[in-house]
Amino acid sequence: MKEYYEGLARDNFNKAKARAFFHRILNVITPEKEELLSLDEVRTMVPAKGESYQGLKTVPINLIVGSEGRYQDFNKRFLPKKEHLRGRWTSIDRAHLTDVILPPVQLYEVGGVYFVRDGNHRVSVAKMQGVEAIDAEVTVLDSDIEITPNMTRNDLKRAVITYEYKRFCTLTGFPTIIPDYDLMFTATGRYDELLNHIYEHKYYMNLHRELEIPLGVAIQSWFEHVYTPIIDQVRQEGLLSRFPDRTEADLYVWIVKHWHYLKEKYGPGVSPRAAALDYSKQFGKNLWERITTFFRQLQK
Repeated sequence: MKEYYEGLARDNFNKAKARAFFHRILNVITPEKEELLSLDEVRTMVPAKGESYQGLKTVPINLIVGSEGRYQDFNKRFLPKKEHLRGRWTSIDRAHLTDVILPPVQLYEVGGVYFVRDGNHRVSVAKMQGVEAIDAEVTVLDSDIEITPNMTRNDLKRAVITYEYKRFCTLTGFPTIIPDYDLMFTATGRYDELLNHIYEHKYYMNLHRELEIPLGVAIQSWFEHVYTPIIDQVRQEGLLSRFPDRTEADLYVWIVKHWHYLKEKYGPGVSPRAAALDYSKQFGKNLWERITTFFRQLQK
């Protein structure tokens, strides 16, 4: 009987691994659709406001979308992708087949979905066996960002950027003050950087003034005298073409950082134009590099 269950568990692992390979082939053009989310990456993008232990709960398995440390070993369906998982996976499956009670898995809940802290193989076996829910000890990481089960890494990043933009607009009233400019980023955390730039500009504007100037006035001045001159250089030199899928706001933040670096290295005489051109030369891609990158991505 023992050999029977061992053989059945081996067969189940082979089927699970084959399914993972099949889904990888189906999504060869969009591999991110088959990737588990990394908890560490999610915590970087979606900072938690607090953490609380919720105790033992029964969790729907279709809401488990990522892992703390094993996100590269399983696909989005928690099917095993690698051969080295066989031993542990089959031992868990044998326990499942023989009705051995296993301890609950440990999960983090973030934005309404769950990430495995401990028990990746148990989740994988349960999903392969068609189990709909699993017992888990749950710790909640409180967040304002809602995450849905089908979200990819890029979907989540866009959701966070949208949330950060709305918060930035609420704090500053930017769309009302500068109504004709689309201030969008392709990376998270940039609106906080921009807000620091604005507050720094406001600080210097307030020097030698008796009355505090309104934030809206500072935003208008920053946009006209700091942001726009750099963007003018970006447009005049056609620099955006060297940074595919990026925005003017992205380049502004990068060029400002590079400008400060160059001034510390060479002195205060470095111009914004020189900083923009040097940044583009060091980090931008020419046409051939962009074509090569495109075909490399297709081959992944």
